[in-house]
Amino acid sequence: MLPTTGLPYGTVPRLERPGPLRDRVYGALLELITTRALQPGQHLVESELAGHLGVSRQPVREALQRLNTEGWVDLRPAQGAFVHEPTDEEADQLLTVRTLLEAEAARLAAANAGSAGVAVLEELCAQGESAVAADDVDAAVALNARLHAAVMELAGNAVLAELAGQVDRRVRWYYTPIARRRGQQSWIEHRELIAAIADRDEQRATAVMRQHTEQTRKMYHDREK
Repeated sequence: MLPTTGLPYGTVPRLERPGPLRDRVYGALLELITTRALQPGQHLVESELAGHLGVSRQPVREALQRLNTEGWVDLRPAQGAFVHEPTDEEADQLLTVRTLLEAEAARLAAANAGSAGVAVLEELCAQGESAVAADDVDAAVALNARLHAAVMELAGNAVLAELAGQVDRRVRWYYTPIARRRGQQSWIEHRELIAAIADRDEQRATAVMRQHTEQTRKMYHDREK
């Protein structure tokens, strides 16, 4: 049986009172879920979460209901709330969509990016390589997301960016458990992508990004082998 919330006090910043509290509680819980501080299948006890966040149970209850609607939390009758456990089919569908979106973003980035944009990608890549070398998985996951977001920004397509934003948190959720295994190879692939974008080679950028995201999808499915 998985433990309940089980977050040591001090690991979760207590929320300030001003502002839309229910939204801030929602954001805090969503961040804990996507970073897997709260793991799939974990029981979410309202009173414990409220204590960690320094709020009453009401905004926690409202946040859990919203997270349930969005598929992050499962509300089970007479049992309570649990972090959703993604199925392999769910992961496959999302990561397949991610491949389509990111491959097109890479193509557009190669068509549109200037030297300043490429420099941003190179700096993020260097930081990611350093995080891997230091075995800082959390930083590597965050920098991976930032680099992909930077490619999306260079693509210059607002609709594409909006669609990518809708799947970004779930991609991070699926990527976190395999980040260490992906390790340096992921950042080698990022270097290849940046080179293609710098060369304005749309076809190669598309192919590299497609291969990169497909490798992540394959590794996710192979994670327990």
